[in-house]
Amino acid sequence: MTPLTLAEVEAVARAAHEGQTDKAGRPYAEHLAAVAEGVRARGGNPEQIAAAWLHDAVEDDALSREWLAAAALTPRTKALVDALTKRPGEEPEAYARRILATPGASLVKEADLAHNADPRRLAVLDGPTRERLTEKYARMRALLGL
Repeated sequence: MTPLTLAEVEAVARAAHEGQTDKAGRPYAEHLAAVAEGVRARGGNPEQIAAAWLHDAVEDDALSREWLAAAALTPRTKALVDALTKRPGEEPEAYARRILATPGASLVKEADLAHNADPRRLAVLDGPTRERLTEKYARMRALLGL
């Protein structure tokens, strides 16, 4: 099976998250595009860029674990997406350990956290939400050694 191209992965991710918005009410695909670009700018390879496009798809139930298992993706891309997918009720420490144990996953998470913590994105949120998310992102950065 030939793996999906990055353009095809992007199209799948955009379709999967169609109609979803982020906490600021922006189309969710903007976040995915920013994370993919952040991975590229950090020297990420095509598998990491593909994982950036898909990093929230399973977690957000936009795509299923079964879809991921059967998808025309490289084993490494599937491993990255799996590592970046938080499990229900999972402690941040366990999530961070899985990311650190998966080669290449921390670069994708770094790009994700950078976009999530962008002051321009946080500025449009209400104060309590902004504070909660700022603390959450700082804690994950610390757990990952970023």
